[in-house]
Amino acid sequence: MEEKQFAGILNGAVPGEPAKKDENSRRGNWGNQIEFVLTSVGYAVGLGNVWRFPYLCYRNGGGAFMLPYFIMLVFCGIPLFFLELSFGQFASQGCLGVWKISPMFKGVGYGMMVVSTYIGIYYNVVICIAFYYFFMSMTNLLPWTYCNNPWNTADCSGVLENSRHLNASLANATTSLVAGVTEVVNRTKRTSPSEEYWKHYVLNISDDIGNFGEVRLPILGCLAISWFVVFLCLIRGVKSSGKVVYFTATFPYVVLTILFIRGITLDGAVNGIMYYLTPQWQKVLDAKVWGDAASQIFYSLGCAWGGLITMASYNKFHNNCFRDSIIISITNCATSVYAGFVIFSILGFMAHNLNVPVSEVADHGPGLAFVAYPEALTLLPISPLWSLLFFFMLILLGLGTQFCLLETLVTAVVDEIGTDWIMRNKTVVTGSVAIIGFLLGVPLTTRAGIYWLLLMDNYAASFSLVIISCIMCICVMYIYGHKRYFKDVEMMLGFPPPLFFKVCWRFISPVIISFILIFTVIQYKPITYNDYVYPNWSLAIGFCMAMSSVVCIPIYALYKISRSPGATFRERLKNACKPHPKWGPALQEHRTGHYAPMASEDTVEARPLQEKEELKEEQKEDEKEKEKEKERKDEISLTIQGSNGSTNTHNNPNPSA
Repeated sequence: MEEKQFAGILNGAVPGEPAKKDENSRRGNWGNQIEFVLTSVGYAVGLGNVWRFPYLCYRNGGGAFMLPYFIMLVFCGIPLFFLELSFGQFASQGCLGVWKISPMFKGVGYGMMVVSTYIGIYYNVVICIAFYYFFMSMTNLLPWTYCNNPWNTADCSGVLENSRHLNASLANATTSLVAGVTEVVNRTKRTSPSEEYWKHYVLNISDDIGNFGEVRLPILGCLAISWFVVFLCLIRGVKSSGKVVYFTATFPYVVLTILFIRGITLDGAVNGIMYYLTPQWQKVLDAKVWGDAASQIFYSLGCAWGGLITMASYNKFHNNCFRDSIIISITNCATSVYAGFVIFSILGFMAHNLNVPVSEVADHGPGLAFVAYPEALTLLPISPLWSLLFFFMLILLGLGTQFCLLETLVTAVVDEIGTDWIMRNKTVVTGSVAIIGFLLGVPLTTRAGIYWLLLMDNYAASFSLVIISCIMCICVMYIYGHKRYFKDVEMMLGFPPPLFFKVCWRFISPVIISFILIFTVIQYKPITYNDYVYPNWSLAIGFCMAMSSVVCIPIYALYKISRSPGATFRERLKNACKPHPKWGPALQEHRTGHYAPMASEDTVEARPLQEKEELKEEQKEDEKEKEKEKERKDEISLTIQGSNGSTNTHNNPNPSA
């Protein structure tokens, strides 16, 4: 038994060892534990680590922001991460199947599916734009270097406009910039070539969110490529994606390191890094800083998307997911900090050449990835090479998250239907979901696509995620019961959750989640894109998208209560909250203790145990029958003897009776 558990904990963590047989032959398992860790790192480490965290850091006090950031990581991020991993691993089910723990809350799983659908649609559009920039970088001259292109306007002013020799050294290029720097610094009236390339050529952006215009065929083609790549990598589920992540989850760190080494050798890089890290301790007292830190931790780790539960469901039952949750969470946050050095070293160099403050070139989101950073890369010698590396890194970061989003939806569908045919033809489900995702993403490739992309990014996965996560904590800790769940985790891992995590799950993390929700509501501002203000009807659509995942919870709860047995509403509610009889470990060999199969269950694995229990019950019944029969005989004997006027003091010790 000990040897078996030891093998389960290792779960193939040694590279190069022979392939192990799946513990769950029907659903399958990860080839080894490294595949799960790399997949989860790829899922958690996404585009937000590169284009959001560095911006939040410098905006919220530089190095001082690290304090609330890591406090939120310890008290909210890691505990929630561990909760979701243990939840999925214990039941070996996706985001729908795990709610056998309390069937009334299955709407939370549907809410997770809705959120993953929204994110999967627009996230792949961002990846396809990165693909487009990657292809456009395969040239001797980056097309956003100069202002002499058909799409440029009279307001365009290029950083290298005065440079006549493209192959000159960096020093010569810098010297040529000084002469035109006074013309460039007025960025309120002038626009950069990279910005005009983004707006007028790549997007050909329309003037309103309702003015869709034509589909941008190059972007549509890249979207098809992006979905096809995702489908190929998931064609055999976790068996194929587990092999792909050896490259997609590790190579971004190689690119980050190359860009970091190149960045810190440039003039002005130190200024950029100092701007990124210099602590402004007075901002630590600002509630907004703490709110941003909590929100970034929550969204960055991918909590409440359903992906963590899904990925963990393919682990072997005794895998040490506690260890994994700490490794993955810390890796995710360390990557964010590291990416900040890469981004701000280049932006510091750009600010140095333009003779402007770093704050004027710093940006976040698509503005950083497709405008500010590409413009900075034009200042480097062999700029197409650095551009290729940067956009290849963005593609890999995006794909790592997209794999898990698609697998979340596919696993939920397959587990819910659960037939042998659907299990054998999981590839068909994967292909169908990919095709539907592609078709739903087509409107985002029109001239108004960027407006809709940002609308989905701001509303589809905002406060709804916080509500879903909060309800999940309440359900597991208070409806199902914290004591029962702690025992479940102990049965799975071989040791109970540490006291710190018990306290966080029950009290601290729900409070922080509630704080994030309140902060999100208080800090809410209608979305804008540059100078464009979204109309009210589009904001209403955004709120509908946000609520569409949340309303799944009460709607399904009412449905489940109405279908549950009971004469009164209270009885129905109580029965709807009770764990389903099938809740617990998926395999019979792991169903021990109160999960042990009962005699009524007709399973091959449980038959020997049933037969023994049935024999014992039969023997007990026989003994009871014999005792009753003996008592009847004694009573008859007494009656007969009494009618003859005699007494039997042996059978009746009281002669006067």
